Amino acid sequence: MDNNKLGTKPHYQILDGLRGIAAVIVVFFHLAEPLAASRLDNVVNHGYLAVDFFFLLSGFVIGYAYDDRWDKMTIGSFLRRRIERLQPLIVLGMTLGAIGFYFTDSTIWPLIHTVPVWKLIVVMLIGYTLIPIPLSMDIRGWEEMHPLDDVAWSLFFEYIANILYALVLRKLSNKALACFVVLAGAVLLHFAVTNPNGDVTGGWTLNAHHMRVGITRTIFPFFAGLLLSRVARPVYIKNAFLWCSLLVAVVLFMPRIGGAEHLWMNGLFEAFCIIFVFPLIVYIGAGGVVRSQTEEKICKFLGNISYPLYMTHYVLVYFYVAWVSNHKGITLSEAWPTALLTFSGVIILAYASLKLYNEPVRAWLRKKLK
Repeated sequence: MDNNKLGTKPHYQILDGLRGIAAVIVVFFHLAEPLAASRLDNVVNHGYLAVDFFFLLSGFVIGYAYDDRWDKMTIGSFLRRRIERLQPLIVLGMTLGAIGFYFTDSTIWPLIHTVPVWKLIVVMLIGYTLIPIPLSMDIRGWEEMHPLDDVAWSLFFEYIANILYALVLRKLSNKALACFVVLAGAVLLHFAVTNPNGDVTGGWTLNAHHMRVGITRTIFPFFAGLLLSRVARPVYIKNAFLWCSLLVAVVLFMPRIGGAEHLWMNGLFEAFCIIFVFPLIVYIGAGGVVRSQTEEKICKFLGNISYPLYMTHYVLVYFYVAWVSNHKGITLSEAWPTALLTFSGVIILAYASLKLYNEPVRAWLRKKLK
């Protein structure tokens, strides 16, 4: 099926903007993370929940964009459209990560310069496919399935959700889908409150535990977003973008709940946010409207830059983490100029990636994958 015949539906401008807000906070989270003494005292303590928010947004947008098109579309044409959307920046992130690999001198990665070039190239080429690498090929030593671009693990699970949608779950009635989502939510809640870490973090290592975490974190929000796209009726709330942005920020910046003594409390908080707060934010954002040209430009810019920002920022974060590790005991008040410089570089890199690479490559792929 010719992709162009499917047309393009209007974007939810506020949801585009919220995706950008969450992506920016992810960068803040990764800049603050190496300065924290433990997982209990990160300044952006719940920044990792942005991934769960992204999954929910993806499910909502997929449902909105494709649910009523399957009479004109094959599974192959759907997957081609997803590849055209997701794959170019995956390739760029892996390539930039490989280019910068040997330049991140640090005591936390002492073996980097012993990695032969051929092995680096193999890991990069496998990374292009998003196939997880085993621990025996983890060339950085962080037990990552994608050691050249850490965040790519979430795209691996994003593809799994897309494939499940295309093959099976799109065919479910709303009632059946609701039952599936409730069951997935119960699994997520159980995991969050019983996990020894007291949170839902994980998914980036190729082992049984992390695969379970990744699937658990993906299935509920993605298909809850799909269900929401089917059953939600827009409700107008004044200044929806502002209120939704504040809600996203409150959740992601929220300090650890319960401390080290009551880990289950933090897990319960995170499950509550994923199961109830994030769908509420998307529901309000989907019904809202931008109120000025300035707000429209902000939402458009944040939406356009969100995915490039997410997929390329860790390239510079690796350098920043190496710098922090080489300055033992450095505090936030001492590190903020370097963190700000890194953040500025991340934004510039993301915008350059969007304009100089992602947009032209996607336009080329759109023609080739007709």
